Amino acid sequence: MPSVSVRYIVDEVDSAIDFYTAHLGFEEVMHPAPTFAMLRRGELRFVLSAPGGGPGGGAAMPDGSVPTPGGWNRIQIEVEDLDATVERLRAADAHFRNEVVEGVGGRQVIVEDPAGNPIELFQPTIEEARL
Repeated sequence: MPSVSVRYIVDEVDSAIDFYTAHLGFEEVMHPAPTFAMLRRGELRFVLSAPGGGPGGGAAMPDGSVPTPGGWNRIQIEVEDLDATVERLRAADAHFRNEVVEGVGGRQVIVEDPAGNPIELFQPTIEEARL
């Protein structure tokens, strides 16, 4: 049962579902409306909402502003083989914000979903950094 829930605003829920399930190991839990879906990956419940998609996470704020995708806050997904994951995503024409970098606990890169939301792919290099 998931213990953490994250919501991303995406331009097209269907293309986001395809991206996350085909390339990042998520499974679809429900997709009851064109503007909403719920996915799962281990302990993470991942909610996708289209901007302006009616009541709920994509709804306009009282001042009229509408949620938009992008920014720098991101989920981090641990992968076993970062180079192979990057190669597979590049072959699928995924957009990367940077090249692989070495950090204090591992190697990482930021890939974007079809709406431009960042996902950090992380391969730990020390045991303490593993999930």
